[in-house]
Amino acid sequence: MLENLLYLIILQGCINIQEIGHGKTVANASGVCTYKEKSFLLIDIPGTYSIMSNSEEEEIARNYICFGKADVVVVIVDATSLERNLNLVYQIMEITDKVVVCVNLLDEAKKKGINVDLPELEKMLGVPVVGTIARKKKTLNKLMEVVKKVSMGEIIPKPKAIEYLPYIEQCVETMREKIEKMLLQENKRLARWIALKIIDGDSKIIENIEDNLEIKITDNIEIEREYLVVEDILSNNGIERDKVKNELISSIIFKAENVCNDIIKIENSKYSLRDKRIDKIITSKKFGIPIMILFLGIIFWITITGANYPSQWLSNFFGWLQIKIENLFTIFQAPEWLKGALIDGVYKTLTWIIAVMLPPMAIFFPMFTLLEDLGFLPRIAFNLDKFFRKVGSSR
Repeated sequence: MLENLLYLIILQGCINIQEIGHGKTVANASGVCTYKEKSFLLIDIPGTYSIMSNSEEEEIARNYICFGKADVVVVIVDATSLERNLNLVYQIMEITDKVVVCVNLLDEAKKKGINVDLPELEKMLGVPVVGTIARKKKTLNKLMEVVKKVSMGEIIPKPKAIEYLPYIEQCVETMREKIEKMLLQENKRLARWIALKIIDGDSKIIENIEDNLEIKITDNIEIEREYLVVEDILSNNGIERDKVKNELISSIIFKAENVCNDIIKIENSKYSLRDKRIDKIITSKKFGIPIMILFLGIIFWITITGANYPSQWLSNFFGWLQIKIENLFTIFQAPEWLKGALIDGVYKTLTWIIAVMLPPMAIFFPMFTLLEDLGFLPRIAFNLDKFFRKVGSSR
């Protein structure tokens, strides 16, 4: 059955398409939806802002895009922070040309006075761009219509590649011809991207490329010979090998910034002033940690104190229910070993866990979720980043 499905990858995880692929994904989620008599297999991969393989989520996302052979990759970006998200779009367009960009949260952008010129963005990227408001089915249908046309070949995206610094482009061209000869016809478009990965020395990505495309890059005499030429080019331009990735990232960031300057108009340039003032206090060296301790202390106090009442009520209820069940066992003259196993063993253990654990969980997790939705948890992560780095747990 799956062979007849059009295969889509949904990246970013901030939109609900036909009730599939919603939420903050840690692993891959999948589902099937039907649009105009066409069935689509949707894979919702972990939300990320990059695919440079700096985390497990980025690695999963990158491998699915590179080697999943999707008919379409839908990249969902935030209209309120488009510049940051375009970084991801450009990285993906280096890997595949079957890209549809979904600019979500247009309603939130409008509230903040942010106007995004979607037709101009489409022109500058070279791929279809669709604006959506996830709560409105009409906008999702428009997205699915474009996805359908791209997957059926009615719309052919022509991504505009990043133009790196001249010496980087020279290095890429040095490598690309040799790499193209190693690839099957269907994978030849990856030659430029693979050349970039070889140049920036990302061994983990190279290993995945070798495993999935069944080619030999490491210890390949021809590749090593070309890489010596690449090293000479970098050396002549005063660039160290471990600095190449920074140069690549900088080029993408500058490109995203330039695009956003052209397609975004902000009616009120001070719309984020209040948020910045709050951030300045919450993330400050003087007040950041004390405010964090205060908020977490309040949450734990409410959780512990508030859970006592429902815990006691549940305990009393289960105690009353236990008496009723014991009376039933007595009426039916059940053997003592059965009564001991089911009531003293299973029932008491289960009800004790429910009475003790359920109330604090029912209080703590909603409150913690509220802090996350308010954006306080990322600020906590920022405040603690220095300490986590010192103990080696920041990744």
